[in-house]
Amino acid sequence: MWTRRRADQNTRGPEHVRTRTRVDQNAVAQIAQRASIGNSVGVFDRRSGDGFIRCGDGHVRWGIFGAAGVVFVVREPDGARIMLQKRSAMAHEGGTWSCAGGALDQGELPYEGALREASEEVGTLPDDVKLVGEYVFNPSHDWAYTTVVVEVGERFGSSINFETDAVGWFTVDEVNGLELHAGFAAAWPHLIAIIDGVAADD
Repeated sequence: MWTRRRADQNTRGPEHVRTRTRVDQNAVAQIAQRASIGNSVGVFDRRSGDGFIRCGDGHVRWGIFGAAGVVFVVREPDGARIMLQKRSAMAHEGGTWSCAGGALDQGELPYEGALREASEEVGTLPDDVKLVGEYVFNPSHDWAYTTVVVEVGERFGSSINFETDAVGWFTVDEVNGLELHAGFAAAWPHLIAIIDGVAADD
């Protein structure tokens, strides 16, 4: 089973926590393969979702059609390791750590967009991507940021474009000691719950 956690404009905590049957792995592999095409996209090519939007709550956010990111997890004998990337000075809140992610294209599913963004920022994805869950930050009726959590069989990734200065794999405790991007820091407690397999009631 995988877990979905959601926070909307009326609450700071998860509004919905649900379990669903795990996504068919053949579908996951196809999405990962399509996302790898992103490696061929030029650094400064503009995509359909690139741009700022003034949301219904009055805040301006990146991603005309919303945005998504992905947290990769490796299960090692001494515990889980989480991939994070250090944002470059050319990215929002440069110098902080966060997951790979960005604006969704028009009509793109959050899961697919998150994997595409990762392939553009940290390199070719492994073949054994397995969805664990997702956390949705939904501060306004017209915008959401979905963070998906996926497991992979081994560590991978490096900085391959201007958005990322470094890529690292960290324990949960090590992540807690990093200077995190503000948005990722707010989502992190919910992501830990997904990584640890915790599904709380509403």
